[in-house]
Amino acid sequence: MTTIVTTKDAVAAAKTRMEKAVEDFRKELATIRTGRANASILDNVRVDYHGTPMPVNQLGTVTVPDATMIMIAPWDPSAVPLVDKAIRSSDLGLNPTNDGKVVRVPVPSPTEERRKELVKHLHKVLEDHRTAVRNIRRDANDSLKKLLKDKKISEDEEKRALEDVQKSTDEFMEKLEAQGKSKESEILEMR
Repeated sequence: MTTIVTTKDAVAAAKTRMEKAVEDFRKELATIRTGRANASILDNVRVDYHGTPMPVNQLGTVTVPDATMIMIAPWDPSAVPLVDKAIRSSDLGLNPTNDGKVVRVPVPSPTEERRKELVKHLHKVLEDHRTAVRNIRRDANDSLKKLLKDKKISEDEEKRALEDVQKSTDEFMEKLEAQGKSKESEILEMR
């Protein structure tokens, strides 16, 4: 973390870290399956290619020809069975097929039970990110208290900065909640 010498530094550092937490949450939401084909659900799938774990999108072209299908066209035809195997062994519950040139991944609509599991997972991820934002707030507040203790700022400055940090915390918590609610309704939407 950067050296905090003013209240502005503390508030700015907290905001930056909170923005990163919200961005990380957004990226993690993209990997949660909703029943609609989306290439980003394969982002966490790693293919053991010549002894190196590589993301699927670095081995070929990933396309979504329609709402229920993902197609992967590896640049190296010998990678086709490896991509197929990696997707099968992932915890995504997908069952790919390949014709030796491309891997087709049908994305079925999740069952009601699977939807509930996905929502439960979503809530866990959301709570982890809420905790991260609260920890960032705590760190910022500690920095401000240290500045006050070291007599680098006045009590009024500390009070204003603490209010700014709390306002930022509330703002980023609302962003997390809104993204979480949106994704939850997307998951529970019946096909």
